[in-house]
Amino acid sequence: MEFTYRGKSLEELQKMDIKEFVKLLPARQRRTILRGLFERNKPLLLKIKKAKSGQYKKPIRTHLRDFIVIPEMVGLTIHIHNGRSFNQVLIKEDMVGHYLGEFTITRVKIEHSAPGIGATKSSTAIATKAK
Repeated sequence: MEFTYRGKSLEELQKMDIKEFVKLLPARQRRTILRGLFERNKPLLLKIKKAKSGQYKKPIRTHLRDFIVIPEMVGLTIHIHNGRSFNQVLIKEDMVGHYLGEFTITRVKIEHSAPGIGATKSSTAIATKAK
């Protein structure tokens, strides 16, 4: 089954100008882009274009969790900051139109255990790694 986004194939989306692509997005994402998301974050866009052409070899790292996945990003691996570390995310077709922050968890699960002798109440919470 071939991927389509609002009736357009991935090839058609990648050939579109960003202004045409914005018209296909939901209202919140459309408003975010029209208010200048890409103008403020040009370094990330430049890294994406260079990585697609093969000029940028380092991993793309970003703190921009509010950046919207555009068709040019499909196939790239982007390291997204979750507040403590960078999580590696492979951008797939289904992610187009979503925010980058949706694909990396910011909170860790807390498990409680029995406190040791002379322990304080707060030492019963143990943070575990998110899976």
